[in-house]
Amino acid sequence: MPEADVNDAKQFHEDVPQRSQVFFLKGSAAYDWGMQNRLARIFRPESGRTVMLAIDHGYFQGPTTGLERIDLNILPLVPYADALMLTRGVLRSVVPPTIQQGFVLRASGGPSILKELSNEQIALDVDDAVRLGAAAMAVQVFVGGEFETQSIHNMTRLVDEGYRRGIPVLGVTAVGMELVRDARYLGLATRICAELGAQVVKTYLCDEGFERVVAGCPVPIVMAGGKKLPEVDALIMARRAIDAGASGVDMGRNIFQSPAPVAMLQAVRRVVHDGVSPTEAYDLYRALASEFSHQPATV
Repeated sequence: MPEADVNDAKQFHEDVPQRSQVFFLKGSAAYDWGMQNRLARIFRPESGRTVMLAIDHGYFQGPTTGLERIDLNILPLVPYADALMLTRGVLRSVVPPTIQQGFVLRASGGPSILKELSNEQIALDVDDAVRLGAAAMAVQVFVGGEFETQSIHNMTRLVDEGYRRGIPVLGVTAVGMELVRDARYLGLATRICAELGAQVVKTYLCDEGFERVVAGCPVPIVMAGGKKLPEVDALIMARRAIDAGASGVDMGRNIFQSPAPVAMLQAVRRVVHDGVSPTEAYDLYRALASEFSHQPATV
């Protein structure tokens, strides 16, 4: 039998009130423990920001340049990312279960680039997200698109299911070719996502007024990387987003289509988490790119 603990010298520190820590992420104080814990796998508590690596492009456009072989092109980048955004098919077939990063599962889909992209449905059973240990689920929301209402309903259904299981939802504001990426539109789209329950919103940077987009959204905004830019321009874009109040970036093509993806990812991290200037980050990129180019190739 265990012995009774009768030590009278116990320390209860009666003069020190127990502290209740407020969760660090914008708009997240009222979530339950499990949802906050999952968000903390995506956003670093030290900075309150994230550098997410998006590799889910194949769910509608097939083997995108740079994603032809996830095992060879992407897995070496994983240690340098805070989180991954990907499909469950790639996760199960390629990504080793020993990774420590949080991951966001693509939860909507249906049409390919050959069809109307806004005609998406929910493409993930939430129980499967639980089985896989997802930190969040991502769903496209096509505000202004042909199937706007359907895509918003997809998101609200996932939000309800996510609350039942403590899994947050990332609402992705999908911008079609016919829509203008200005502060008025992005403010509308991001606010709709947040008002209807998304715990995080991913959207594009606009030329003017992005700080108003961020201020008008009551949950964290993560900047979408978009099309491939020259490295220095991508770093300037990331800096502008952070300065305007974004809680991080979710970059894909600007990382894995770079001539030196590992170097680029590390440079972006310095901008997002350490606040370095784009010039300093670009100098780091060039130095690391040169270093990696002189190392023997390994698989």
